[in-house]
Amino acid sequence: MSLLLRNGRLPGSDELVDVRIDDGQITSIGYLAADAGRSPTIRTEDLRERWIIPGLWDNHVHFSQWAQTSRRLDVSEATSAHAAAQLVAGRLAALAALPTAGDQDRLVGFGFRDGLWPDAPSSTLLDAVSGPVPVVMVSGDLHSCWLNSAALAVYGFAGHQTGLLREDDAFAVERAIDNVPDADLDAWAAEAARSAAARGVVGIVDLEMTWNLDVWRRRMSAGQNSLRVDFGLYTHHLDDAIAQGLTSGQVIDGTGGLLTVGPYKVITDGSLNTRTAYCFDAYPGLSGEHDRGMLTVPTDELVEHMRRAHTAGIRPAVHAIGDNANSLALDAFEAVGCTGSIEHAQLLTEADVARFARLGITASVQPEHALDDRDVADRYWAGRTDRAFRLADLLAAGVHLALGSDAPVAPLDPWVAISAAVGRSRGDRAAWHPGQAISRQAALAASARGRHGIAVGQPADLAVCEIDPFVASVADLRRMPVAATLLGGRFTHTTL
Repeated sequence: MSLLLRNGRLPGSDELVDVRIDDGQITSIGYLAADAGRSPTIRTEDLRERWIIPGLWDNHVHFSQWAQTSRRLDVSEATSAHAAAQLVAGRLAALAALPTAGDQDRLVGFGFRDGLWPDAPSSTLLDAVSGPVPVVMVSGDLHSCWLNSAALAVYGFAGHQTGLLREDDAFAVERAIDNVPDADLDAWAAEAARSAAARGVVGIVDLEMTWNLDVWRRRMSAGQNSLRVDFGLYTHHLDDAIAQGLTSGQVIDGTGGLLTVGPYKVITDGSLNTRTAYCFDAYPGLSGEHDRGMLTVPTDELVEHMRRAHTAGIRPAVHAIGDNANSLALDAFEAVGCTGSIEHAQLLTEADVARFARLGITASVQPEHALDDRDVADRYWAGRTDRAFRLADLLAAGVHLALGSDAPVAPLDPWVAISAAVGRSRGDRAAWHPGQAISRQAALAASARGRHGIAVGQPADLAVCEIDPFVASVADLRRMPVAATLLGGRFTHTTL
């Protein structure tokens, strides 16, 4: 059956248009005669003068972790290690008071950011409030985990001096605590996918650290069809992916065209909040081997991995946050002679902004991180924050931008990313380096696979907004009401 969307508007215009969709594609945009929809083979929906835009993508998510976040103890508002420990104490007391309380398997918290805390996380501090219950606190940037002694013993780090694990050790723990039964995790993922569709999302790039081919094939076989998914691969998956002949852009059979092979991701440094992003300059107050952060993959090894992936037809996506890490990642792209993306690209030199453009590297960025990180950046990147989150400079240089959330680090909501990119501000605070703000049109295009408008011949992946995104205020962009979302001409969300 065909679908006719009546009385819509295009962004930046008050003129009413009708959009016809056949076999999942846009076949007509403009005024259609009043009797055009009077056919039993055509379904008609009246948009009542709402705005039609391309469906949105989140270009960097960790979807299973995002689906689990609401089930974990939220410690994101803690302003000290002591305050976070008190939240743990309160949750354990509440659980112990339940009629079904028995031996607690473990407690997992999420969202702490200790970069500006006056005290340091320690296993001793958690031990004092948790006793024998294993407690794992995952940082808001995913690059560190804070464990009590019981959890250190469970996850193979007994006797660790502080209980604060970083980078690869933290990732190992995060993978271990994701051992939720498939049925439960898939149900939570389906709920998260529906919530994303309600925000106009039609697709995600899922960079979860598991073998996502099997995960998403299972979910889609069970009927999950709210999102398109490009799934990422990691170094420990690369041999299997190459052996199976997987290539970036390949659509997986049996998924209704919804599942596609995404990039090969490799993490080369840490994060700002964990003070492990690899920089040219030392972090204030740090000394020793990692005073400038951590380079987690040597450049020669990075080049080798990227070359193998590129030769096999798999596009590299390199995590780099510090300016030194970004420079080395660009060196690797140049050595291999391939294109791809750098994920995050938070601190950049002037020369490397130009190299992004010259090498054709996509900057896959998360604008909300600029607002989350502005205070910690002002402390640890003091004197350099004019080079942080350089969206306008990248765009002016001709670099392709792809916006995302890095959920659960920030909410899986492209409107949050668009608002942050346009306004460089949240709430009543003054804009942070407002010269790096970008236009509404550019932010929408970077959230919709390069398109800020719709056209005949495109897939009918669409969102219908209550407010014109080209004139909406920064605050209205953040909370943009979405009336409907269509995936291939099929409604995945509607309040029409």
